[in-house]
Amino acid sequence: MAVHEIRLCREALIGCFTKDTEPLITVSSGDSIRFQAPDAAWGGGPSYKERVKPFARRDKLDGGHALIGPICIENAKRGMTLAIQFNRIVPGKYGFTCAGQYPNWQNQKLHLTEYQEITIDWTLDKENMEGSCRMNDAAYSVPLNPFMGVIGMPPEEEGIHSTWPPRFCGGNIDCKELVTGSTLYLPVPVDGGYLAIGDGHAAQGDGEVSCQAIECPMDEVEVTIHLLEDLRLAYPRADTPAGWLAFGFHEDLNEATVYALDGMLDLMGELYGLDRVQAMALGSAVIDLRVTQIVNGVKGVHACLPHGAMKRVQV
Repeated sequence: MAVHEIRLCREALIGCFTKDTEPLITVSSGDSIRFQAPDAAWGGGPSYKERVKPFARRDKLDGGHALIGPICIENAKRGMTLAIQFNRIVPGKYGFTCAGQYPNWQNQKLHLTEYQEITIDWTLDKENMEGSCRMNDAAYSVPLNPFMGVIGMPPEEEGIHSTWPPRFCGGNIDCKELVTGSTLYLPVPVDGGYLAIGDGHAAQGDGEVSCQAIECPMDEVEVTIHLLEDLRLAYPRADTPAGWLAFGFHEDLNEATVYALDGMLDLMGELYGLDRVQAMALGSAVIDLRVTQIVNGVKGVHACLPHGAMKRVQV
């Protein structure tokens, strides 16, 4: 099994999902990929104040987040499942969070105006896994919980696809549970997969309420990928330190919830040999429904089954 090192450069980045371009690299099932990543806005540097934007964007391909890719997976066929295991996620030295700058329903409802726009400059201490900032002559700190916000492949349709929404094949999932030690399972939508990963987050709460997490570059990310030929999924799922997750995406939060719960009922059937009504009845005691994010146009919900929450006992 090979380890592919991707050097951070202009040629390693793309700002969309597409299969209509040459892949950055081609890898095999079982291979690992190690890379650095700029922040989602294509910037980097030693601190937010010294942040630079060294990578020029192409008109058609780079309208979205700065992603590493696309990565072609040898022998990947539509209908298979791609497992992406996160071995290591190390944030850079700075992060930033903005609020108030997006004129949308959320700001209007919360009485946020353009005159309240702010950007928080975070210093990231990756040794102690703590982020710190100053605001109103006070200091604040939060624990770091780094993960990648965008992981996905292009849908079946030809052309260029935005990095902004989450889809059945991944995208801007923004799930804070996808930390080191997690494995994300995505349906493969097109032959070759054409995987892309980016949008480093140092920490985020469920919902990503300001439209941004602590956005940051990543000093090191390492993933291992596996093709699963016999697993067929309609929506993503993940095995994380917090538990098993099943995702649902839709413009309507209620519909996203139904998709997430549907995926969890399928998973419980596989794990415990339950039919759907049995899984629903038992799951009502142990499944947590969480709002992944509400800010990407297409909203996200993940159903969580904590590890060890339910055990099958011999009688």
